[in-house]
Formats: sequence, structure tokens, C-alpha cells
Amino acid sequence: MNQAVKPGRVFLLVVICLAIIASGYYAFQNAADREDGIKRGLDIAGGLYVLMEAQETEGREVDEDTIDRAIEIIRMRVDELGVAEPIIAAQGDDRIRIELPDLEDVEQARNIIGRTAMLRFIGPDDEVIVTGANLVDARAQRIPEQSPYPFVSIEFDAVGAALFAEATREFLEQPISIVLDDEVISQPVVQNVIPDGSGTITGTFDFEEAAHLALLLRSGALPVELNELESRMIGPTLGQRTEEIAVYAAGIGLALVLLFMIIFYRVAGVVAGVALVFYMTLVLWALTILPTTLTLPGIAGLILSIGMAVDANVIIFERIKDELRSGRTPRSAMEGGFQRAFRAILDANITTLIVTIVLFSLASGPVRGFAVTLFIGIICSMFTAVVFTRLLMRLAFRAGLIRSGAYVGVRGS
Repeated sequence: MNQAVKPGRVFLLVVICLAIIASGYYAFQNAADREDGIKRGLDIAGGLYVLMEAQETEGREVDEDTIDRAIEIIRMRVDELGVAEPIIAAQGDDRIRIELPDLEDVEQARNIIGRTAMLRFIGPDDEVIVTGANLVDARAQRIPEQSPYPFVSIEFDAVGAALFAEATREFLEQPISIVLDDEVISQPVVQNVIPDGSGTITGTFDFEEAAHLALLLRSGALPVELNELESRMIGPTLGQRTEEIAVYAAGIGLALVLLFMIIFYRVAGVVAGVALVFYMTLVLWALTILPTTLTLPGIAGLILSIGMAVDANVIIFERIKDELRSGRTPRSAMEGGFQRAFRAILDANITTLIVTIVLFSLASGPVRGFAVTLFIGIICSMFTAVVFTRLLMRLAFRAGLIRSGAYVGVRGS
């Protein structure tokens, strides 16, 4: 027996739907914000792309360990530059790919990344006294009363301090050369014995240069020499335009999908549309809050997850229609349809989740971005289809908006 429409519950359902649409709009506006929204990758925000190749030198071989150590050192240097979500990864056996999105000072980053920063203190007998491997800290300082030039204060560990103390005792009133990457940057004369492992690097550089030198020394010397094979600055204009086209295309596709759902599933199609907006809201907030970076492949993963979210609703509604055709009441058919669809939705999504985990574990760069957005999208779509769509369908039924099979697209009901 068909039940009457209940205005109070219809009003409640409309308020819930409007609140979901409003929250979706707010989530979209917040995600689109370039400062506080979703973090964009190199292919969208622009930035610096560098490909480095490790070179074998005397006493230093290129292997997996040296590449890993070089990556960690470069990462420490980049972190001090304040670059958000950099990509620093091995490429092949002897190459390192570096992607720094939304970069302000390109030349500064390029100089800091590639410089080997091999620091050595060499005595007048040309023997190495101590190296940067024993360095604990390095800071740029300035004392105008003593010199117009800034200097870098350094501190050695216990081993380095002992070696430095012995050297200053042996070479008292003789010069010690401070060599950085085979270039003598300072040659101070030892005035007294330095037993505490501290010292200074002086020169005719400005404070910014001194700060860069201190950064290099703090992060450590690269274990191998790196040659720059390729370097290019990617402008944000192309990426932003591509992002706009992708969003525009996604909007058109979403509108067509909603139209299809409404034509074929009537009231249930409208419910699916609201649930899809809720799904997009969850995904956008997840991408904004979580430490993820959106790339163009990531947008592709997001669009794919939208399709999977719609597919879950189609499975549910077709199961409901099957139940109605078998003679069950709308309420019984709705509950039975959700129960029968759950297993199919769970199986399909679990297998896809496994694929995204494998992709994330074995791949790097843009492929990882695709895997992350697809993973987030699948989790959100499962929750939306199984929990939220069911809640809205129940509300629609209690409000009297679903009174027979015709209201979910079953002809002749």
C-alpha cells in the first residue's frame, strides 16, 4: 500500500541535501585555494625538475647504498629550503630524480642540491687533518665589531675535536687550509691551540652565501659526485590550464552521470546524486588534510574513483529493482537490495585497493599520486554507497517519496 507524502520529513530531507551541497561547495573552494588547499605537484604547480647522475671517483663506488645516502642528504638540504612535498627518488642504478614544486628561488635550489660539499682541513704538509664527516654543526654568524664579513662557526664531534686540537698544537703559527669541493675558501693561521673542537670558516662572502655554506655543511657531504644530466623549470601556467580543463571535464562528466541516474532511477537517482556530492566532499577534505600531493595522474585516479562510486550505486539500485520485480514491498526490496549488493561492492573495491597498495609500494613519482587518490576515493565511495546512500534512501522512503517500484525506475509498478 502506497504511503502518503509526509511534508515534515520531506523538509528534513531537503535540508540535509542542501547542507550536503553547501558543504561540497565549501570543500571545493577550500581545496582550490593555492595557499591552504590541496597541495599541487610539479606538473600542476610548476617548479624545478633535475636529473642527476652519480659518477664513480677514486675510492668511491656507485652502488645502492651510496645512492640512498645521497638521496637522504639531498632531502635534508631541500627540507631546509622549505619546499613542500618534494619528490626525490632513485631512477635506475645511478641516477636521482628531483622534483621541487612551487619553488621560489630556482638558482639557490640548484646550487644547494648539486654541490658535493666535501669539507677538508689540510695542514701545511698537505695531509688531511679532519673532514666534514666529523662535523656536528655549522652556523652562519656576523660580528661587525670584528670583521665586515660574516663567517661560519663549526663544531666537531669528539673524534674531530681531538684531531683538530692535535693539529692546532702541531701547526701553531702556521696556516691550515680549509678546502670545500677542491677549492680553498680560507687559509687561517693557527694563533692558538683549539681544544674544544670549535672553529670558524672565514672569507669574503656575504651573509646569504655564508648561510648556504652552513646549510651544505650541516646536511653533510654527498657520498658521490653528482653530475646534472637534465634540468628544467616547469612554469605553472600549463599545469594550471591542464588542471582547469580536467576539472571542467570532470564537471561535465559528473553532470551527465547524474542525468543518467535520474532518468533511469528516478527518485533513487536524485538520492545517488546527493550521495555523490557527499562523496566528493569527503575526498576533497581528505586530500586537503592528509599529507598528499595532487598530480595530473592523481586527478585521473580521482575521476576513476568517481566512476567506481557511481558503479556502486548502480549495483545497489539494480539489486533493489530485482527485489521489486520478485514481488517484495518497496521497504523490503530496499533493504534486501543493499544486502545483496554489499558483497559485490566489497569484492570489487577490495581487489582495487590491493592494486593501489601494490602500486604505491613499488612505484614512485606520479604513479604513487595516482595510487593515493584512487585509494582515498575507493575508501570514501565504499562508505558513501554502503552507509550514506542507504541512510538517504531510508529517509526518502519514510518521507513518502518512494511509494512503489516506479519511483526507483521499475516500469509498470
